[in-house]
Amino acid sequence: MNDALIFSTSKATTAPARAADWIAPLLATEPDIDIVSEASWLARGSAAETIVANDKEFDVGKLRAVADDLSIDINIVPAENRRKRLLIADMDSTIINSESLDDLARLAGLGDDIAHITAQSMAGQMDFEDAVDARVAMLAGKPVSLFDQLLDEMTLTAGAVALVKTMRANGAFCYLVSGGFDFATSYIADMCGFHDNHANHMNISSGLIEGTVRKPILDRDAKASYLAQYCATHDLTMADAATIGDGANDLAMLKAADLGVAFQGKPLLRKHIDLQLNHTDLTGLLYLQGYSDSEFVS
Repeated sequence: MNDALIFSTSKATTAPARAADWIAPLLATEPDIDIVSEASWLARGSAAETIVANDKEFDVGKLRAVADDLSIDINIVPAENRRKRLLIADMDSTIINSESLDDLARLAGLGDDIAHITAQSMAGQMDFEDAVDARVAMLAGKPVSLFDQLLDEMTLTAGAVALVKTMRANGAFCYLVSGGFDFATSYIADMCGFHDNHANHMNISSGLIEGTVRKPILDRDAKASYLAQYCATHDLTMADAATIGDGANDLAMLKAADLGVAFQGKPLLRKHIDLQLNHTDLTGLLYLQGYSDSEFVS
């Protein structure tokens, strides 16, 4: 069986006519790569792939170290069964380009205190459920009108709509699963075209945030559970699944899926997850599946 070696970036580059010429300087740093077929463009100047034999080991990490200086991601995936039929995506700092609870805290005048706890949780230095409870407790008594203010300023990560709609157009089931809150995930899921969404629920009373969260908390184990649940629902296996996220609470679902991708991942994810998009927007997950930009739906 062969592998696909994918090069991608969202940074503008000088693009020669041939994809092989674009990636040649990188391949030259790792002579042990056994090229099976010449490189082809997935997106001219932004993404290319070449098929390599997997019976000869080479150092992907060495390639990545060189490519990082050029803001190019390098990933390797099996050439078979690349187009996945299930997508489970995190929301905060993945489908949207910020942390929704941190933004809500900022609007409430509590930004620094809550952001500090978020950073500890995403780095795996604090239990996720404890972090959720502690942050929401600080919001007690704040008006629920803050939710609408937050939704008005939320911004999708580049490529989010193309990712979801392209996969859906090709028969995939797409779900947004977040440790954030359902008032935000339902809004973002509708914008992107996800089939459904799952998140935590912040308790509200008389137009005010109570400072508590409905239990059980949706945490890293719940994300992996939803992945397994939807595989069973749609008669799929983990080999048919793609997952993407950025923080410690995404680790379990990323490790479980065949195509688990750390998106601008925190150091913990970069340590444990092989597939990484550090320089490419969310269309990078389409390139990993072999889609070219001419096939994108947006």
